[in-house]
Amino acid sequence: MVEYRPIQDDREVFHEYRSYAFRPEEGPQAYDPDEHDTPRALLGARRGIFTDDANDRPRCVCRHYWLEARVRGEDHPTGGMASVATPPEYRRQGHVGRLLEGSLAEYRERGVRFAVLWPFNYAFYRQFGWETANRLASYECAPEVFAFAREHVDHDASQFRRLAADEHTELEEVYERHRDRYAMAFRRDERWWRRRVFGGHDVDPFVYAYERDDEVQGYLVYSFDDETDDETRRGRTMTVSELAYADREASLALLSFVADHESQAERVHLEVPDAFPLLETVPAPDRVETSIEIGAMVRVVDVVETLSALSYPNVDGSITIAVDDPLAAWNQGSFELTVDDGIGTCERLGDETDADVTLEVGSLSQLIVGYRSARDLERTDDLAVADDCTLETLEGLFPETDVYLGEHF
Repeated sequence: MVEYRPIQDDREVFHEYRSYAFRPEEGPQAYDPDEHDTPRALLGARRGIFTDDANDRPRCVCRHYWLEARVRGEDHPTGGMASVATPPEYRRQGHVGRLLEGSLAEYRERGVRFAVLWPFNYAFYRQFGWETANRLASYECAPEVFAFAREHVDHDASQFRRLAADEHTELEEVYERHRDRYAMAFRRDERWWRRRVFGGHDVDPFVYAYERDDEVQGYLVYSFDDETDDETRRGRTMTVSELAYADREASLALLSFVADHESQAERVHLEVPDAFPLLETVPAPDRVETSIEIGAMVRVVDVVETLSALSYPNVDGSITIAVDDPLAAWNQGSFELTVDDGIGTCERLGDETDADVTLEVGSLSQLIVGYRSARDLERTDDLAVADDCTLETLEGLFPETDVYLGEHF
């Protein structure tokens, strides 16, 4: 018998599995509560797959974060899955699939609507119904590339100020404006601000706020690598992992702040949404190394509950959707979605119903969060529709939007 259940107090085994999976180059690491039970490490709920033999060690483990993500203008319960780890003696036995199946069942019981994770391998999780949630833009250049922004800063009316974790509430209004721009951005409680934003894995980052007329209008979170050969700046990189702003003036002020680190860093690495118009803003875009990568993965937990809970545009429509879900039997089959004045109702139909729309649960998830439009999904054969009218209805119900899930967990 195989059982999915919480891992109670066996933090040593969880640490062992996680260390082997993600930091094998460090060799066996003895568990030390004083060293390893940091506030950041204790966030989340540990789960595992167990069998009924004499060995009560879990076959594989994971951690769940209970989150809320902004989708279609409203926050929805979201499960963040992390630290999925299986020791080599238990691999290739289907335990991770059972772990994912058990996790989805728990999510459903808790009313969670979306499941997100950062994959080690996209193809692996795609077979279980997860799909890409968004793209990530990374820019790298010398700090002086942003020097142009200095002329846009009114130093008499503004200032930069370093913040401590106790001052995180001063950033919340700007962060909420950021969340209004991007789907899948998390709602943050005090613990998340303290332990995931102001707290780092090994070294805590710097957090600076930009104030204009005595009000915070933007902030950035950044750190420096330690790969320098001497005490000079040679080889050092300043990595900006979060940049949030109220308006264009604030975004330029933050870039000017980065430029002022030219004496400390040789390079700047900026991680932002791919919708952030950096190349259209800097005078010398050819001096900026640009890379676009795929980000986290997302999947719907329960089709009926999620489609019924979403906010829709002020349009009316009714469509039938056939969903293929390899992991959650409750999502396998046909469903009818009816939207009246922006309020949706979804009901399950018989499995043999001829549907207007046919797609896999991963593609449906991308459509729901706004990462891909119905027309784009059809173009790549990830969605089939009965006719052009159905496609137009889908386009009206699920307009494409900017998506940015940039927080690693």
